[in-house]
Amino acid sequence: MEYLSHIEEAIRKFRFLGQPGSLYDPIHYVMALGGKRIRPMLTILAYALYRDDTERIMKYAAAVEAFHNFTLIHDDIMDGAPIRRGKPTVHTKWDTNTAILSGDVMLVKVYEQFLDLEPNRLKEVLTLFNACAVAVCEGQQRDMEFEKLDRVSEERYVAMIRHKTAVLLGFSLELGAVLADAPVTDRELLREFGTQLGIAFQLRDDLLDVYADEKKFGKKQGGDIVANKKTYLLIMALKRVKGKQKAELTRWLRAKKFDRKKKIRSVIAIYDALGVKAITEKKIQEFLDRAGEALGRISAASRTAPIRELTDRLAGRQR
Repeated sequence: MEYLSHIEEAIRKFRFLGQPGSLYDPIHYVMALGGKRIRPMLTILAYALYRDDTERIMKYAAAVEAFHNFTLIHDDIMDGAPIRRGKPTVHTKWDTNTAILSGDVMLVKVYEQFLDLEPNRLKEVLTLFNACAVAVCEGQQRDMEFEKLDRVSEERYVAMIRHKTAVLLGFSLELGAVLADAPVTDRELLREFGTQLGIAFQLRDDLLDVYADEKKFGKKQGGDIVANKKTYLLIMALKRVKGKQKAELTRWLRAKKFDRKKKIRSVIAIYDALGVKAITEKKIQEFLDRAGEALGRISAASRTAPIRELTDRLAGRQR
């Protein structure tokens, strides 16, 4: 899209400088891995609903992307993930302690990006950002706690991803609206749009982990299956599975030693038999519909075509 090159330029200008170099090299590495830049793009597109001088807020959009990447560094550590966007994760390429410290520096630098805002606006933005950051941590903690549970309800799972993933998309849009002095009602609707969209995207990621082309997805297929993560697919499978399939799924979930590929194939076969893929796709569409309804209620609804184009394209990405 037209703003992407400007976002990339703002990210390149983000000053991650200091010594020792071993602390800052991982930051440059992870920021250079690319990605779709969804969150900063949403910040810019929300701002553009009300004002045209989008170059004024590029550095704040870049801060949103830096925070997102900070969460990915720490998330990858907790998940033991070896690959991110087709490349080794930071803790794999360097080590866990370096990854933790580099992530911490990234978070501090995010705050620095906002410091030139006018005092009242700075307080408003940081209040919103802090609430978002805390929610992300709460969601991650819930996700880790789920690993110790045999069952997780659909409601608890959606609540978890609302915090861990969706609130950042909501904040991204709300930030753009706040910086553009948008009406308060619009800010709230844009945050709701982003939150519903974020839930849909996380459910899509659950689906892609199982059914995506590994090369196109940029992560190893079946990582959630291997780790017994309580994804939406597993939750739906446990809710429906019976008889021999239930015994087989339980055996795989309890196995301490197993052949990775065989486990993935076997669990996917159970998912296929239970129709879990179609169930998940239907739920994704429900949240996309809720997002679209919120977006359609803002005062600048007639100018939302670029946002809808972006989200439609991402919602239908290659599986």
